[in-house]
Amino acid sequence: MSATAGAQDGTATQTGGDRLGFKPGMVIQELGWDEDVDDDLRVEIEDAIDADMVDGEFGNVVDAVVLWWRDDDGDLADALMDALTDLVGGGVLWLLTPKVGRPGEVDAADIAEAAQVSGVATTSTAGVSADWSATRLVAPKTAH
Repeated sequence: MSATAGAQDGTATQTGGDRLGFKPGMVIQELGWDEDVDDDLRVEIEDAIDADMVDGEFGNVVDAVVLWWRDDDGDLADALMDALTDLVGGGVLWLLTPKVGRPGEVDAADIAEAAQVSGVATTSTAGVSADWSATRLVAPKTAH
């Protein structure tokens, strides 16, 4: 479904929270918040889950993690490993980074390297706002 499909078929326009696959009742943990995050996207995510996002102090499992990350925030591989701490098996980690040309942009090669080091795989990317891109990361399935 395109973000503009609603205009033609009578359904609502897809929001950032919808594009990330969030549904009502999901518990979403938000990490890396700072003054520069996209507040409209945050509202769209909270509208999609019909609740507030939880922070790093939540202390329980979460369905997905939203990690806001900028180039100068430190070691991305470490941050990705930390972000997996509360994530339920099969959950998704969305890495939100400034788009190319924006202050704090993160090179795609750096994301790929950090993902490999932290043991997650990049599966897709999504444009979720004017200034932020989202990269979907998942932990590999383990054989039992």
